[in-house]
Amino acid sequence: MNLLRKILFPVIPIYWIITWFRNLLYDSGIKTSTSFNLPIICVGNLSVGGTGKTPMIEYLVNLLQDNYKVATLSRGYKRKTKGFQMASKTTKVEDLGDEPFQFYTKFGDTLQVAVDSNRVNGVSKLTNLKTPPEIILLDDAFQHRKIKAGFKILLTTYANPFFKDIILPTGDLREPRMGYKRANVIVVTKCPTDISESEKAKFISRIKPQLGQKVFFSSISYSKTIISSGRECNLSDLNNFTLITGIANPDTLVNYLRTEGKQFEHMLFPDHYEFSSQDVKDLNSKSLILTTEKDFMRLKQYEALEDKLFYLPIEVSISESEVFNKEVLDFVASF
Repeated sequence: MNLLRKILFPVIPIYWIITWFRNLLYDSGIKTSTSFNLPIICVGNLSVGGTGKTPMIEYLVNLLQDNYKVATLSRGYKRKTKGFQMASKTTKVEDLGDEPFQFYTKFGDTLQVAVDSNRVNGVSKLTNLKTPPEIILLDDAFQHRKIKAGFKILLTTYANPFFKDIILPTGDLREPRMGYKRANVIVVTKCPTDISESEKAKFISRIKPQLGQKVFFSSISYSKTIISSGRECNLSDLNNFTLITGIANPDTLVNYLRTEGKQFEHMLFPDHYEFSSQDVKDLNSKSLILTTEKDFMRLKQYEALEDKLFYLPIEVSISESEVFNKEVLDFVASF
């Protein structure tokens, strides 16, 4: 915990009361949420940053897109546009933000990708399209209560679960821990691949799920292939490279590469970092660069890096995936 966070500890009760009272107004019906007549699935967290929302959205798209027309709606963090924007073949990363741009790059026109800081307006625009979506996935919207999502997926990491955290500004929670009760399912993310059943049971006992609320555990697996804009290489052939990360928590990736025996320089940037021309000039002096898929979306536009820039794809696996999938599909089928 840094010094500023310690100094701001007395602010915690004020922030707690403000966020608790806001939720109370919605829970009591004094403030109302807007409903729409289609399945809306919200993916979010109680804490700031790095719980794995992007891989979860992609998991849901893969689960649903064969049978439904799916749209994602994000705020579009750090984009340079305003209002409602839809992805198209001419869209650039700065038009959408890195994560929505990643969705569109990966799924293309089979997925409707939109951004709007006003989620109610964003959903309204999507439902009024000539070919509207049948399902909308709200990215990072657990605290966005102006819109009523019918199915809410709350993510919390194995390394820093919400029940061990405290509220901002000293901790990382955006709202009091009790907010977890609004979720339909809770997914503990970034778990060790060999997590035991007894460890899962301990986590569940600490979470204290509500009646009907299910808890799942997910882990990240890394591809054995690294990818650039024009080619692929085997990860096993990679060594003595520069790792670039501009994500909230790169520890899982760094630890994985070290267990694979890789030798690398790690250049750590803040989450959603906007690389400057000087940064690109500095990176161009590196012989080989490995980065995350999200960072790749921001860096691939620079031709100087084209021949040396690669990213390492990831996949999410969920324990009892059949049960998790059924929870989602049953909700969608209820409309």
